[in-house]
Amino acid sequence: MHRGPITFGTDGVRGTANEGLLPEDALRLGFAAARLFGGPVLVGRDTRLSGVMLSYALAAGAASGGARVIDAGILPTPGIAALAPRLGAAAAGVVSASHNPYPDNGIKFFSGEGRKLEAGEERGIESLSGERYLERPTGGGVGTVERLDDATGLYVGGILARLRPSVGGIKVLLDCANGAAYEAAPMAFGELGADLTVVGDEPDGTNINEGCGSTHVQSLDASGHDVAFAFDGDADRVLARDEKGDVVDGDRIIAILARDLAERGTLAGGVVVTVMTNLGFFKAMEDLSIPYEVTPVGDRHVADAMRRSGASLGGEQSGHVILSDHVTTGDGIVTALALLDVMVRTGEPLSELARVVKVYPQELINVAVPDAASAKTLVASEAVERAVAGAQKRLGRQGRILLRPSGTEPLVRVMVEHADEVTCREVCEEVAGVVAEAGVRV
Repeated sequence: MHRGPITFGTDGVRGTANEGLLPEDALRLGFAAARLFGGPVLVGRDTRLSGVMLSYALAAGAASGGARVIDAGILPTPGIAALAPRLGAAAAGVVSASHNPYPDNGIKFFSGEGRKLEAGEERGIESLSGERYLERPTGGGVGTVERLDDATGLYVGGILARLRPSVGGIKVLLDCANGAAYEAAPMAFGELGADLTVVGDEPDGTNINEGCGSTHVQSLDASGHDVAFAFDGDADRVLARDEKGDVVDGDRIIAILARDLAERGTLAGGVVVTVMTNLGFFKAMEDLSIPYEVTPVGDRHVADAMRRSGASLGGEQSGHVILSDHVTTGDGIVTALALLDVMVRTGEPLSELARVVKVYPQELINVAVPDAASAKTLVASEAVERAVAGAQKRLGRQGRILLRPSGTEPLVRVMVEHADEVTCREVCEEVAGVVAEAGVRV
């Protein structure tokens, strides 16, 4: 049976591999990308069991569309974005579901400049993916697929050519999430001479993000280290633990970098963050007289706003940080090195640097819903809107509440911040309960 156009979500196409996301889908997406952009097309993936199946199908589809395909194999998502312009690619495709569990997978695309596609370009791929009968090249017009040797070395070499902090002797722990950073991150930090310990570097196809990486940073034992970095499955995010074992999230990482850049006179265009950013971050920026812009959740919105304003720094609480002087998209390894660079130049431990933000208590509850459409309906329902209005009245000027449907999972995220931790938790639980009850009636 013919399937209709493949629809992009907030971060490409996602689904359970071989169920919601089929190799046939990857084939059609590859073909559509080749028809829309021509070639070459660079392809990479993370360590999921289904990654080979889907990346090969994506490559085959692009070759069927007449493109020359360059297969980089396992490489962090930002590595694919960084290599695309260096290799003269017209577009790049990444097979990854980022921080999701291993049965899930996804496909997202970058332009030849290494930037996530504009909405119009994604719509173009969607449209072509739904066409039943498209003329395909034959004979010498058929594309080729070639393997890129030492993609990891090319990517790491490019990073260290731009950012090379003197970290010799600093005790660093890396948690590679059994994901795409398992070779690249140790290579980068090893070349700098850090006193290195590495965990989560033994991927078997099924253990990506399993009890490790940025989604489980709380369980990472960083004792005996000056700093620990935990990447997510495709290494476009990173969270840290300081020498005392406290978690340093994306908000504080961005604040540390913003203050440093501002003090050195190299912070252009202020800072771009999202609505999920902690209230303490905004207070810190105001105290430092650093301008900021707030966007909806999603690195695409952050990146778009940064391009418009010329901002040199932006990101999300999740640890997805964009340093536009170095990268075109979030890069966990680059972010970690930039943070280490601040530690080295200032001589301050991470715990002291992180004091730049006084974090407001924050409670986040994910309420499961039947599907993405239900999530959007629930957020706009009368009962939920009434609960939110009552909650905001109770929180007053000392807090806020935010509800949003997840862009990648069937969830409604309920987030509350308040100066008082007990109030924060109570309000979040009450509103989450209303959402859950309304969800039963959907």
